[in-house]
Amino acid sequence: MSRAALLVLADGRFPAGGHAHSGGAEAAVTAGRITDAASLADFCRGRLHTAGLVAASLAAAAVLGADPAALDAAADARTPSPALRGAARRLGRQLLRAARATWPSDELDALARRFPKGAHQPVVLGLTARAAGLAAVDAAYCAAYESVSGPASATVRLLSLDPFDATGVLARLAPELDQVAGRAVEAARRALDDGVDALPAASAPLLEIGAEAHAARAVRLFAS
Repeated sequence: MSRAALLVLADGRFPAGGHAHSGGAEAAVTAGRITDAASLADFCRGRLHTAGLVAASLAAAAVLGADPAALDAAADARTPSPALRGAARRLGRQLLRAARATWPSDELDALARRFPKGAHQPVVLGLTARAAGLAAVDAAYCAAYESVSGPASATVRLLSLDPFDATGVLARLAPELDQVAGRAVEAARRALDDGVDALPAASAPLLEIGAEAHAARAVRLFAS
């Protein structure tokens, strides 16, 4: 295992399409729920412990060998918003393209054949980490970090927020990110014995509502 592969996978410059998505931050800014670094921290904390935890557990379970189709169905069930489901599959399709070029794998090829329109991004992330020789905890960290780094980066553009302040938000969330990654791996291990229903189903209704409102807007800076 090369832990350095995690740096490649988690790098914001990895061509997985994440730069085009705000993780719900644009809708939150539009609704007035994110206005500064303090409200960004509240938003990111909530996202980390809900959508971030779910994504991290799905990714970890994929690394451990859970059935990708079952995981994809579990992701669908945990994503009520059609807009968010569509975004997750578009991101999954783009990540899979980048992953197959970077870490060629029979499992990734099989996933592409099984989901020609894209699997949910956390499932693809987990199989990508597996192909890269990473562990379940690595995939969990990557998914959890993505759940907050996307909104933090987006608010720099959306609000002209000081990048130092946005990065400070992420740094102060680090202990909670550790906790979420640990919980995700524990849940993923349980899911191997008990099935995907053992995975977290933490909900974030405002993210779902915001995604639907965002998708209906005529003018958007980010795709989601």
